[in-house]
Parts: sequence; structure tokens; C-alpha cells
Amino acid sequence: MTPLQRSDRVTTGRAGRTLAACTAVLGRASVSSVSQACRTAGRTRAAGGFLANRNRMMLSGRRTMNIRQFVAAAVMSFCASHAGAQEFQLSHNAAAGNPKDVASQKFAELVEQKSGGRMKVSVGASAQFGDDAETITNMRLGTIAFSANSQGTTSAIVPEIALLGLPFLFQDLTQAEAVMDGPVGDKIAAAAEQQGLVVLSWWNNGIRETSNSKKPIVVPADLAGMKIRTPPDPMTVDIFTALGASPTPMAFSELYIALQQGVVDGQENPLINIFSSKLHEVQPYISMTNHKYEATPFLASKIVFDALSPEDQQIIRDAAKEAGELNRQMVRDQTEKLRGEIQATGVKINDVDPAPFIVATKPVYDKWHAQYPELVDELIAAAKAAAGK
Repeated sequence: MTPLQRSDRVTTGRAGRTLAACTAVLGRASVSSVSQACRTAGRTRAAGGFLANRNRMMLSGRRTMNIRQFVAAAVMSFCASHAGAQEFQLSHNAAAGNPKDVASQKFAELVEQKSGGRMKVSVGASAQFGDDAETITNMRLGTIAFSANSQGTTSAIVPEIALLGLPFLFQDLTQAEAVMDGPVGDKIAAAAEQQGLVVLSWWNNGIRETSNSKKPIVVPADLAGMKIRTPPDPMTVDIFTALGASPTPMAFSELYIALQQGVVDGQENPLINIFSSKLHEVQPYISMTNHKYEATPFLASKIVFDALSPEDQQIIRDAAKEAGELNRQMVRDQTEKLRGEIQATGVKINDVDPAPFIVATKPVYDKWHAQYPELVDELIAAAKAAAGK
């Protein structure tokens, strides 16, 4: 049994849930030592300060902490939150003002409000608490509580999430939302929970478009040989490989400079990301390829979430759902108006006939259907049922 699967219960109430989470992380560490860690932590900083000081904490005298000591320190920091107001960190990679950031701030506000100040959430925008990949790792350790993460990065741990980005699967956001809020979304969420991540709500990031520094993209052949930055997402890599481009996975936090310096020729993102991160400043061409949908899985660390009371878990779920509604509306509203705003800066935007792109990306469906036949069939059926709703 792995640490993430362990669920020892040694007492009752909130203290018991906290101790169970501590025991789960430390694996074979004695219950007495975990209890002592939590008591000691009560006299230290609350959870959320741990990551900012992890480099200092990794050193103990002349010896570097091993991984168990590192996780123990994390648990102590987490347990400290139960000495008073519980403090949590929420990480995402979007710029301030992006719908992902605004909704994250709303989530933090709602959690504090609904809990009467017992729970507080600090939001780290623009990867302040680490990029999406680091955040996923830390969530599975229990040292970051929440994340408005990316579909691409999360798919490295939960490959089923990548299926949401099958090329040209969804015609619009309403269709995608109907599928995500149904049985298929629940099934993918269950797969995420097996990996230590609780999907609290499915937020939107938008439909993805393609930009570059060379020319408008009209047919797949226009992408031949172009170095296109993609997320570390096998689905997106497969799509641009099928279209003849040279996909280059890269962290979003590195993208602007890479485009500015010509490390890559182009990238693909929803208009809201292109605008909020000012990518249009270094990309004179945007082609409305609409090649894939991008969800924002709003996640909780299972270690942290399971340590909460049922009442507090419901507060978290309700806040995530309400903030998610704000996110979805903002994505719709901004997507409709941003095309004109971006064009006004001198960027050339062109529409694209999807037919030749759909033909070119058929091998992507074949590949993923071979790996997940049942889920791909369910997803396609759900998308067809939701079309036009």
C-alpha cells in the first residue's frame, strides 16, 4: 500500500482526520512521532509558508534531509494550520486578470466567507508557488492544497484528462461544459482521485488557436517544419505532429521569452491566454484553428482534502463550483470581445476551414482510441449528444 492509499484512523474528530493525513504521508512513521510532529507544528508557522522556506528546511546541520524528513517537515507545516485558522495555498500559472486568476481569487474569498474565517486561501498567480508540474507534485505530497491547473500538465499524471483535447471534438464551450458536467467528467475525475488529486470543479480555459511569427495558417501544409510550443501534453504534441509541425513542449512560464527570442516560431493557446500574457506582442499572426478544447481542472490535494471535516469539504466544493461559474462566464465574455481588441494592436487574425485539419488529425483519434477505446467512445457519444444544446 502506498502512502497516498493509506488511511489509518487513530482518533476521532478534526484532530483524528489531521493525524490520519499525517500518518498517510509518513507511511511507516510511528503514530506517536506523527502526533509529536503535529504538536510541534502547532507552535510553528501555519501551512502555506512551507514551500517558501523549503530550501532552508531541506538543510539540517551538515546533512541534507532525506525524502521522508522532507515530507515530515511538510506534514508539520500542514498540521500547524489546525492550531488556528487553516491556511492553504492555491497555485496557477495564469497572469493577473485572466479568468483563471479572477476565479481563483473568488474561490479564496468564498472559502473564507463560508467558513467564517476558519479557512483562508492565498493565491499564487503566474506560477509564484511553482509551475503547474511542480504544483501537481506538491499537491500529491500535500504541501499545496489547491490548483487551477492545466489540462496538459495534469494529463502527465492522469492520462485520461488528455482525451478532452481530442482534435475538433467540441464545437463550442457550451457543448464542452455539458460533457464535463456529466458522467464522462465524473469518470475522469475518479481517475484523478486515484492519483491523489480531487477534481472539485471543471473550469474552462477556452478553445485553442495557433499563432506564429511567419505567416497566416490556412491549410495544414502551412505548419510544415514550424517549431510550435505546446504544453507538456501528449495529445497536443500528437495533433501538431499530425499537422506537420515540429511540436516543442515547454512550460508556459518560459513561453513569452522563447517567442521573443525566436526559440520557437509559434504557439497555441486560447485567445484569453494570448491576450492576458501579452503573447500577441511577439506574434504578428493568429489563425483561428479551434483545434482543441482546454479544460481547467480545479484540483485539491487528496491528502489535504481528506483531512477536512465533511462540513469543510462541502464548503470547499461549493466555493469551487461557484467560482467555476464565474470562470466559465468570463471565458465566454472575453473570448467574444478579444478578437477585436487583439486585431486593434495590428495583429493579423484569419479564420480557418477546419475540414483539411480534421482529415490530417484522424490518426490522433486512432492512436488514442487504441489506448482508451471505451472512454473515447463514451466521450465522442457524449459530445454528439451535447451538440447544439
